[in-house]
Amino acid sequence: MILVNSKERTRFVRFAIVGAIGAVIDFGIFNIMLASTSVPAVWCSAVSFVAAVLSNFFWNRYWTYPDSRSKPLSQQLLQFSLVSIAGLGIRIALFALLEKSLINLSAMLIPETFLQAQFVGHNTTLAFAILVVMLWNFFANRFWTYSDVE
Repeated sequence: MILVNSKERTRFVRFAIVGAIGAVIDFGIFNIMLASTSVPAVWCSAVSFVAAVLSNFFWNRYWTYPDSRSKPLSQQLLQFSLVSIAGLGIRIALFALLEKSLINLSAMLIPETFLQAQFVGHNTTLAFAILVVMLWNFFANRFWTYSDVE
């Protein structure tokens, strides 16, 4: 599909660009919340994810899939949200599973005078979770939410 169809490759690149914008929103809100509140990192991650999802939906609807208009906006938002909620479940599970290990690994590999192990571990965990969830989101949305495009 993506390898042989130039239109799908363009969609994937646009989806990835939208995802990069979402990642900036995600990382920004995550780190601001983590630094300024006492909310646990996993919940900061959930809040930042929701903000990124809303941004991603509108960018994808109007830029990545502008030819997807046979479904009402409300239906696509619902479908996109359900895919994203499943992605959030994947993300939270990965974050909870990997957080402590990656913080410990960061503490062993990076001197505290350079960067704090907790900062590196949290952000490495978040980056890995974002990559896994991006793949899930692209394929689930392409074949369900935006199934009305050729």
